[in-house]
Amino acid sequence: MRVVPRNDTDHSWIFREPIVDVFKQVVIRQSLTKSGAVPGSGSGSQPVFQGDFHMEFCDNTRQLLQAYFRDFTIEKMEHPWQAFTSSWSPAIIARNLGIDATHVSSDSGDTRYCFVLVRVARHRESASVASDQSRDQSQSQLQDAVAQQMARVTVGDAASVGEFVRSFGSHYVASYTTGNSLYQVFVYTPIIYKRIKDRLKSRGITSLSTGELNSYFSPWYAEHTGKVLSASGNATMEKWALHNLRVSFYFFNYPSLLKIHGDTALLKQLNNLLQNEALLQLELKTLAPAFSDAEKRKWFEEVVENNMILWDVNM
Repeated sequence: MRVVPRNDTDHSWIFREPIVDVFKQVVIRQSLTKSGAVPGSGSGSQPVFQGDFHMEFCDNTRQLLQAYFRDFTIEKMEHPWQAFTSSWSPAIIARNLGIDATHVSSDSGDTRYCFVLVRVARHRESASVASDQSRDQSQSQLQDAVAQQMARVTVGDAASVGEFVRSFGSHYVASYTTGNSLYQVFVYTPIIYKRIKDRLKSRGITSLSTGELNSYFSPWYAEHTGKVLSASGNATMEKWALHNLRVSFYFFNYPSLLKIHGDTALLKQLNNLLQNEALLQLELKTLAPAFSDAEKRKWFEEVVENNMILWDVNM
């Protein structure tokens, strides 16, 4: 799945993990079409920017990774962000988040450096499985091969559940949002970080002047200002950001996503430039509801949950 910049030039795919069809007919409800339009709404009712702009304060690397994957949930997994980042070394974390490796510790709970993640996300397509279908699946709605393998699952036999999972997985996509985003990480020492965090918490970002906002997110306060990256790794978008989002503060000149805040013209440009190239939100639910037999359903869910807890702890 394309969730962070990758070392490739083909941006035509978003999902590339092994995917299988479990259900014969899936009722999909779309809240956004591929063009980014809200179904049934007129062009005059579209906002300047269809998406969101937000920042998150992160006390350490662990919180930073959690913040990046805030909109990714996996049922029965307490820390779903680890499903994406468990194999990331400090060097890969730094590369994917656009910061220097010197600011990333192998101990993700290390508090020598704190971070602020700033992100603007353009939503292009959003869809979900109809709630009644995900809640009550019957055998007749399953693909034949899935139904046959499901019939082989035996209560009390964890290996039979393992066989099913190896063939058809443990979860299905309940909802997703695709599009693209620009994001930037600012690195601070703990003392400066707390000062800025307390300031914004007490007054809010809207009460700050442009100059005050620029100062907090400049090399004057930040130990390091990260690169502006796109979730899809689109080099054209990143070059656009490098040219159009430059900020001058005293003798510093640097790109900053904060320049977008309150700038209608830039938001309009981004609304068109950020295309449908990355996964922004994902909700995975277990296939337990697909089991019509209540005892098998409970057994499947128990085995899956135990395995995910063990995996999560070992990470």
